[in-house]
Amino acid sequence: MFIKFLKPLSFIPALLLMYIIFSFSSQDGDTSADLSYEVSYTLVEAGNVILDADLQPTEIASLATRFNGVVRKLAHMTEYFALAIAVSFPLYVYGLRGIPLMLVAGLFCVAFAASDEYHQSFVDGRGPGVRDVLIDSFGVFWGIILVRIIGWTGRKTIFRPFSKKKKNKGNQEAAATEDAAYYKEASSIYPPRAQNRQSQVYQNGRQNSPYQQQSSTQNSWMYQNTQSNSGQNLYHGASQTASSSKKRRQNNAESLSEDMSLKKLIHDLTDKDTNEE
Repeated sequence: MFIKFLKPLSFIPALLLMYIIFSFSSQDGDTSADLSYEVSYTLVEAGNVILDADLQPTEIASLATRFNGVVRKLAHMTEYFALAIAVSFPLYVYGLRGIPLMLVAGLFCVAFAASDEYHQSFVDGRGPGVRDVLIDSFGVFWGIILVRIIGWTGRKTIFRPFSKKKKNKGNQEAAATEDAAYYKEASSIYPPRAQNRQSQVYQNGRQNSPYQQQSSTQNSWMYQNTQSNSGQNLYHGASQTASSSKKRRQNNAESLSEDMSLKKLIHDLTDKDTNEE
């Protein structure tokens, strides 16, 4: 929310620069010439100190007069270089990139330069110049290029994580929108009632189909056979158990009778020996 509030404020530097340029163009010829001469004299004097050229004041004034025209042209290019940056940056923030940015910002700044030159035709001692518009356009071009370089570098380094997060969020929203559209289309083609009706018709058709009846008959037959087989198995198992127990009792009785006969025989022999003695 705070960022949305700050975005429109990014155009304020451009408006301030336009006001400054318009104010300089409103000066008459003598005032503008004196101002540019003072700037030229200051630059030559600073160069004299830095280079230790030991120039005299007359020589400094002569060089300032000589370079006054160059300084004026550089001032034109510099102020429109700054204006191009001030105009391109907010447009870049709003998502205008590449060739569209160069076209929109460039046309706006060049149009303002042409209108400013036309405005000078109404000022005393000033007049329009096509050369000045070309110089201004050169500064505008490099200002836009600088904004593009800084913006590209920032997106690849500082703001890259934010762009990835925003891209992922956009992909998720797009996928959700696509899924919603798909389900909406599917529901429009097959409404819920139609789907229930189709399901009921399918179930009825499946129950009444010959294949379903045949399969149910086979299942019933298999169930009956299973029940009968299980009953027969139980009967045979019980009969086998009874016969085995009967045989076991018979074997026990036979062995018991044999034991009793053997004991009787031993007892008889023992009694016979006793009598003989």
